[in-house]
Amino acid sequence: MLKNLHVKNLALIDEAEVEFDGGLNILTGETGAGKSIIIDSINLALGEKVPKEMIRDEEIPALVELTFSVDNEFVENALKEADIYPVDNEVLLSRKIVNGRAVSRINGETVTAKELKAAADVFIDIYGQQESQILLNRHKHMELLDSFCIDEIGPEKVKMQELYNEYHALLKEYNDSDINEADKKKEEDLLSFETSEIEAANLKENEDVEVENHYNRMLNSKKVAEAVSLSLEAFFSEGFSVSDCIGRAIREFAPISDFDEEAANIYSQLTTQEDLLNDLSHALSNYRDSLEFSEEDFYATEERLNVINHLKDKYGNSIEEINASYEKRMARLKALEDIDNYRNELKAKLDDAEKRMLSQCEILTNIRKKNAASLTFKVTQCLIDLNFLDVKFDMSFEECVPNKDGKDTPYFIISLNPGEPLKPLEKIASGGELSRIMLALKSVLAKNEKTGTLIFDEIDSGISGRTAQMVSEKINEISRDTQVILITHLPQIAAMADTHFLIEKNVVDSATISSIKRINEEETVKELARMLGGVSVTDTVISNAREMRELALREKIR
Repeated sequence: MLKNLHVKNLALIDEAEVEFDGGLNILTGETGAGKSIIIDSINLALGEKVPKEMIRDEEIPALVELTFSVDNEFVENALKEADIYPVDNEVLLSRKIVNGRAVSRINGETVTAKELKAAADVFIDIYGQQESQILLNRHKHMELLDSFCIDEIGPEKVKMQELYNEYHALLKEYNDSDINEADKKKEEDLLSFETSEIEAANLKENEDVEVENHYNRMLNSKKVAEAVSLSLEAFFSEGFSVSDCIGRAIREFAPISDFDEEAANIYSQLTTQEDLLNDLSHALSNYRDSLEFSEEDFYATEERLNVINHLKDKYGNSIEEINASYEKRMARLKALEDIDNYRNELKAKLDDAEKRMLSQCEILTNIRKKNAASLTFKVTQCLIDLNFLDVKFDMSFEECVPNKDGKDTPYFIISLNPGEPLKPLEKIASGGELSRIMLALKSVLAKNEKTGTLIFDEIDSGISGRTAQMVSEKINEISRDTQVILITHLPQIAAMADTHFLIEKNVVDSATISSIKRINEEETVKELARMLGGVSVTDTVISNAREMRELALREKIR
């Protein structure tokens, strides 16, 4: 779950830190106080684009940090797959914006915005006011259904992807094999030339590296030989040289080496150094001799390197890739020589692949239809709880051309009034109704999804009265299994808070600043009274707010 949010230098927030709890975390405040800035800040930390106008002061860095606790095996395994390892069972996601450039980090290690977003998806799911609009996109309906039965359908979708890729690779190969006699002859001639060219080179394993190293050695041989000669001269030339110095020292120490142990030790070291110099002399001399070569050797090596590089340009970046290209061309040449038999074998493989792919499509369809019945039944019960009294909610399946997801186009259908036929959501539901339908789906899916935190941004738009009360009860139900962070304008929902935060806007040193603080029970009642009474908060309004809070608390312990 999300434990901590730290925001600095964003919009109306100078600097703020919020410690969230489990259960239902409610954020309220006056219109314009900056409630949505909290959600926007979280979105930034999760990898969203940083609007320039959101930076409060461009002269100093902006920062958003999210600290998550890792409290279930699913999250731990998902992080491990992404090569992310918690520290003390926590993961810190952060984005720092400096001079318009955003730097993303996970546990202090710099990552891309895409990697940050992938990690965040393991922890958190944000549902804003616009999210209900995805219900107008039928293609999203299948994603929602599949998330409901992910444990069952997930492995089958992986198989489907593999079979789909296999089928289309064979289909492409089969279509490409449909060739007329003239094109066949032209391709055969080209393949014969290319395979002969590779065969003539008679390449050996790692030859490209060996020839290039030898060529570079030849190319620099003059400079290397000069360095070797100067080294030999410094070590062994007549006169003042390293060899002379050590030889003189040996002669001086020989008579005194028996005087004491230390003198004997130095003498031994000197004779060892003389032996090492002699060995070095032989090595340098042999190395210098190895640098001698004829012009013919140089040009032969250069020509061999040109041949290898020419083949690399045409057939691959290494000897291994060139040989693989040769095998591929030989296989194609063999196929062209017996094209009819080749096409017949390919067609048999294609038919078998199609049969297996369609069989896997049926498996996916059956899983989806079985789980669609369960999902829509549960969502219907939630919709009734959300004041859709005569609702009918179902899922319709249309068959489509097989693709990586199967051959289904399932979509939700609904009837809101008695006697009305079931119709697609986009033809019936209003904005407020879509929000409640999405909440019902989230309520059901929250029990299946592994995300530890759900964030709702003003999902109470367009509802009031009894419906608002029922929405609050449903959100409370979700928060029993999942941490919920919710921004609301409705006192019925705010009254359900396990933890309540108040966002206020004040003028400090001629600057407008938003602050956020956790409020206690009595402050919660006052905030509910403000939400109920508006400008005029009377004793009666406060009494009503207190009663609303007490009723909510009783509901929470049911």
